[in-house]
Amino acid sequence: QVQLVESGGGLVQAGGSLRLSCAASGLTFNINTMSWFRQAPGKERDFVAGIKWSGGSTYYADSAKGRFAISRDNAKNTVYLQMNSLKPEDTAVYFCAARRVPVIATSQRDYSYWGQGIQVTVSS
Repeated sequence: QVQLVESGGGLVQAGGSLRLSCAASGLTFNINTMSWFRQAPGKERDFVAGIKWSGGSTYYADSAKGRFAISRDNAKNTVYLQMNSLKPEDTAVYFCAARRVPVIATSQRDYSYWGQGIQVTVSS
């Protein structure tokens, strides 16, 4: 099994920044892709950004392009999401997800492993 633990969320004013971290443990050799999703109250869980463990290729949702950056530290089995120029509409629970297939998928159904989620609140 793979365990994912997110950290770094919290409350920030509009225009501010936050960095989320997701630490993987357990059978981490099963991980080839890690992504961030988010879910606002009453809405679907949406893809935000993903990264391939080997090579570091990335992919972003349109809402994240130019403001968010995903990166990974293979030695620490950790993926990060740097979020800049935050907006109130970025408020959501952010989830880290991982999958074995080395393709960045944008559907939550394609991910086998999930963190517990962490709240990000952006005040106006």
